[in-house]
Amino acid sequence: MKRKYTVRVYTIILLAIVGVSSINAQEKTKIPKGFKVLFNGEDLDNWDLKIRNGDAELAKKLYAIEDGMVHVFNDEFPEEYELNTGENATHGLFYTKRKYSKYIFRFEYKWGTKIANNFGKYQYDAGMYYHVVDNKIWPIGIEYQVRYNHKENQNHTGDYWAKELKWYSKDGKTFLAPSEGGLPVLGHKGEHRASPDAKFNALNGEWNTCEVIVMGDKYSIHKLNGKIVNMATDLPFSEGVIGLQSETAEIYYRNIMIKELKKSIPLKKFLKKLKH
Repeated sequence: MKRKYTVRVYTIILLAIVGVSSINAQEKTKIPKGFKVLFNGEDLDNWDLKIRNGDAELAKKLYAIEDGMVHVFNDEFPEEYELNTGENATHGLFYTKRKYSKYIFRFEYKWGTKIANNFGKYQYDAGMYYHVVDNKIWPIGIEYQVRYNHKENQNHTGDYWAKELKWYSKDGKTFLAPSEGGLPVLGHKGEHRASPDAKFNALNGEWNTCEVIVMGDKYSIHKLNGKIVNMATDLPFSEGVIGLQSETAEIYYRNIMIKELKKSIPLKKFLKKLKH
C-alpha cells in the first residue's frame, strides 16, 4: 500500500511539473490578435542574413538558432571576438525579405556575456532597423537602438538613429512627451535619446520587450517594456525592410512578430497613453 501511495505521489508531482511547464511555454508563445510570427523558432529561412565581410557561412554561424531563440555570438564564439581590432566583420543584420509600411513590430531581447568588435566604444550594442531603403552595413533607414552603457549604467534602448525627422524634446537632448512639455523640433542626423524613465533589464539575464509603431512616413513610436520612450513625425522614408542587428555583444532575440495595418491609426490615440 505504501509503495502504491509513493508512486501516486510522484506521478502527481510529475504531472504538476509538466503542467506548469506547458503553461509557461504557452505564455511565451501566445500571439496577440492580429499579429503574425516572423521568426518560427526553428530557422531563418524567411530572412536575409547580411554581415560586413559578406561571409554567408559565418553569418549562419553568427545568427544561431537555439531553443526557439536567435542567439548572436553563441558558444562557438570566444568570450572576446575581434575585440577592438577595427575589423568588425560580424557587424550586420538579419532582414525580412519583404517591405513594410504601416505596422506594429514586437520583439524581445536579453544580453549575454560575450563581447566583440568595437565594444570599447559602444559597449552592449545592437538594434532594430526599419524603413530600410539600402541594406548595406550599416543601412540607410531608421534605427530603434538597443544598447546598454555599463560604464555609466545608462540605457539607450529606444533611442533613434536616423536622418532628419521631427522629434519631441524640451532640452534637445532627450525625448519629452508633448503632454509633459515636449515640443516638435527638427532632429539632427544621428542619435535622438529616449526617455530614461522606462524600466529595463541590463546584465541580469532577464528579457526586455520592445515595440515599434510605424505609420508610413507620418510617425513612429518607440516603446520599451510597455512604456512609450520616444516618438517622431515626418519620417524620411515611408516603407522598407526590417532588420535585427549583431554588433558589439552577445544578444538573444525571441518572439519576433508584426501586425500589419491597412490604414493609419491617428497619433492622438497613442498620445493618450503618454499621460500615464
